[in-house]
Amino acid sequence: MAKFYKVWLIFDPRRVFVAQGVFLFLLAVMIHLVVLSNGVNWFENAAASRAAVAGE
Repeated sequence: MAKFYKVWLIFDPRRVFVAQGVFLFLLAVMIHLVVLSNGVNWFENAAASRAAVAGE
C-alpha cells in the first residue's frame, strides 16, 4: 500500500479524472431519468402521508 502512488505512472491522472467525471455525470442522469420515469412524486407522497398522520 505504501507504493500505491505508482498507479499514476501507469494511468494519466487527467484522463482518469475526466473519465470519472463523465461516468458520474452519466450515472446521475440515468438515475434521475429512472426515478422520473417511474412516476414517483415525492410531494404527493409526503402530502398523503402527512394527511394520514393528521387524520389518525
